[in-house]
Amino acid sequence: MAARLLPVLLAVLLAGLAVLAGAGSAGAHAALTGSDPQQDSVVEQAPKEVSLTFSEQIAVDEDAIRVLDPAGNRVDTEETPRSLGSGGAQYAVKLRAGLPDGTFTVAYQVVSADSHPVAGAFTFSIGAPSETSAAVPDQASGGGAVGALYGIARYLSYAGFTLLVGGAAFVLACWPRGAGVRPMQRLVAFSWVGLTAATLAMLLLRGPYAGSGKLGDIFDLEVLGGVLETKTGAALVSRLLLLAAAALFVAVLFGAYARREDPKERRDLTFGLAIGGTVVAAGLAATWAMSEHASTGLQAGIAMPVDVLHLLAVAAWLGGLTALLVALYRGPAVERAAVRRFSRVAFGSVVVLALTGLYQSWRQVGSWSALTGTSYGQLLLVKIGLVALLVAVAGLSRRWTGRLGEAPGDAGSPGPEGEGASAPESAEPVTDSVPDAGDGERTEAVVAAAETSERAEVEGRPAAVQGAEAEVGTPVAESAATARVPAQADPAREAQLRRQREAASAATRKKRRDGDSERSGLRRSVLLEAGIAVVVLAVTTVLTTTEPGRTEEEAAAGTSASAAQQQGPVSLTVPFDTGGTDGKGTVLLDVDPGRSGDNALHVYVQDPSKEPLDVPEVKVALTLKAQELGPLTAPLERISEGHWSATGVQIPLAGSWTVAVTVRTSDIDQVTVSKNARIG
Repeated sequence: MAARLLPVLLAVLLAGLAVLAGAGSAGAHAALTGSDPQQDSVVEQAPKEVSLTFSEQIAVDEDAIRVLDPAGNRVDTEETPRSLGSGGAQYAVKLRAGLPDGTFTVAYQVVSADSHPVAGAFTFSIGAPSETSAAVPDQASGGGAVGALYGIARYLSYAGFTLLVGGAAFVLACWPRGAGVRPMQRLVAFSWVGLTAATLAMLLLRGPYAGSGKLGDIFDLEVLGGVLETKTGAALVSRLLLLAAAALFVAVLFGAYARREDPKERRDLTFGLAIGGTVVAAGLAATWAMSEHASTGLQAGIAMPVDVLHLLAVAAWLGGLTALLVALYRGPAVERAAVRRFSRVAFGSVVVLALTGLYQSWRQVGSWSALTGTSYGQLLLVKIGLVALLVAVAGLSRRWTGRLGEAPGDAGSPGPEGEGASAPESAEPVTDSVPDAGDGERTEAVVAAAETSERAEVEGRPAAVQGAEAEVGTPVAESAATARVPAQADPAREAQLRRQREAASAATRKKRRDGDSERSGLRRSVLLEAGIAVVVLAVTTVLTTTEPGRTEEEAAAGTSASAAQQQGPVSLTVPFDTGGTDGKGTVLLDVDPGRSGDNALHVYVQDPSKEPLDVPEVKVALTLKAQELGPLTAPLERISEGHWSATGVQIPLAGSWTVAVTVRTSDIDQVTVSKNARIG
C-alpha cells in the first residue's frame, strides 16, 4: 500500500504548497483582537462603556464581560453585553457613573462560534494607575477538574465513534462471518456504550465547562436548560437520538444478519444495512461538524461536508484496523479474502484522509508561519508525522497480507478477476498453510482430544463416546474412556468434560495460530498500527481544543495594529502634592517619538494656575515590570523655568512602562508619583 500511496501523497504535498502559499483569511476559536479602552491604557475621564472586539462571532450572557474597580467590586451594570454589530464579534457593557480614579480590571468569559470557551482579563486606568485587589476567578471556563473531565469525555466520544463505525463497517464490508464472532460483537457493542456514555457526560459537563467551571453545577437543571439552547447542546442531543438508531443497526447486524443463511436474503439484508449504516454514521459525524471548527469561518458550507468525510475515513481506517486486530488476536482464523478487502478499504480511506486533511489544514493554518510558529500548526506537524508513520507500517501489513495470498492453494489468490479478487466466505483461513508442530505427548493428546471432539460435534455423536475412541494410552483419552458411563449419567461430569473439550479446542486453535509465521507477522504489524492510531486520535482531540493558527496570527496582528495606533509621542499628565508651601502642581511629561530605541523626554512643571513652577529638582525613572526591567533613570537637565529635558533616553523594549516622576519643592518636601504608559 505504501508504494501505491506514494504518488498520491506527493500530489497532495505539491497541492499543499500552492494552497498554503496563496491562503486567504479565515477564523475559528475566538480571540480578543481589540478593546476600548485599550489594554494598559490610562484615560483622563471615566468611560461610559467598555467594548471588546473578537476575531469571530461569540455567544454571551449577563456575566460574559465584567468590569471590576480597584477594590474588586463590579462597576458595570450587570446586563447582557450589547452587540455593536461587526458580525456578532464586538460587544460592549455600560459602566456606572461616578467612577473613581485607579486601575480597573476587565474580565471576559465567552463561547466562540466553534463551541470553545474563551476567557481572559486585562486592565486600564482612569486618571492614574493604582493598586488593585480585583481577582479573576481561578476556575476559569475550560479549565480545572471540569475541563479535564470534559477533555476525557471528548476523547472517549471520538474513540467510541471510530470503533463503532469502523468495526461495523469491517464486519459488513470485509468479514461477514465476523457478525457471529463474540469478540467482534463485544467490540462494537462496547463502542456504542462508550460513545453514548461519553455524549451524556459531555452534555452534563458542558454548562460548567463553558461557564462557572464548578463540578457542583453538573446537575443544575437551569444550567442544563441553557446548554440545550446552544448549538453544542443541540448537536449532543442529536447525537443521542442517532445513537438510538445505531443501537437498532447493531442489533440487526449481530442478530438477524448473523443468523441469515439464504444467500439472497443475506445479500438483500447486507444492502439495507449498508444504506442505513451509512446514513447513521454520516449523521453522527455531522454532529461534530456542525458544532466545532468546521461550522464557522471560511467556507463553512464546504468545510462541514469535508469534515464529515474526514471523520468517516478515520473511522473506516482506524476503527477497521482495531476490528482486524481483535479478529487476529481473539477471534477464529480470518479468511485471506477478508484481510485483503480491508487492505483496499484502508487504501481508499487514506486517500480521502489526505485530501480532506489538506483542505482542513489550509483552512485552519493558512500560512507557513502559522504552521511552524503556532501551537496548532506544531501539533498539526506532529499529527502529519504520525500519520506518515502509520502509512509506512500499513505498507508492512500489506506485505504480510500479500504473503498470505501467495500460499499454495489459497482460495483468495489472484485469479481471472485480477489481483485482490475476493474469495468466497468458505475460503481457507490464514492459518491452514502451516502444519502443527508437536510439543510432546501430552500436547498431542490434547490436540487429538480436541480434534476428536470437533469431529464428534460434526457427526452428531456424543463427545464422550468419541473421546473413548481416541488414541489409547493418552491421559485425556483414558479419562474419557473410563468416565464414559458416569459422564452420560452425571451432568456435573458432562459439564466438566465439555469444559475440557473447549479448553483443548482453544489450545489447538492457539497452537495453529501462533505457529503461522505469516499470521504472526501480520498480527505484530497491525498491533503497531493500532498503537500509533491511539496516539493520532489523542493528538486530534487536542487539536480540536487548540486555537487554530489562522486565528492566533490574526489576534497577534490585531494586537500589533492596536499597538501601532498608539505609536507616536506619549504625553502624560501627573498631579502631585509635596505637602509643603507651594507644594501642589502638575507634571506634564512628553516622550518623543514614543517607541523603543532613542527617545527625548520633556518635563514641564506647572502650578495649579498652569503657570511654570520652578522647583529645585525633578527626576524621572521608567520600569517595565512585565520583563523585570528597570528602573531606568533619565538624565534631566534644566532648560528654563519649569522645563526639564533629556535626550538619548534608551527604551529597550516596547510594553507597558511605569513612569515615576519625583518632584522636590524644598529641602524637605518631596513626592514621587507614577503613571503607566504604553511605549513602543
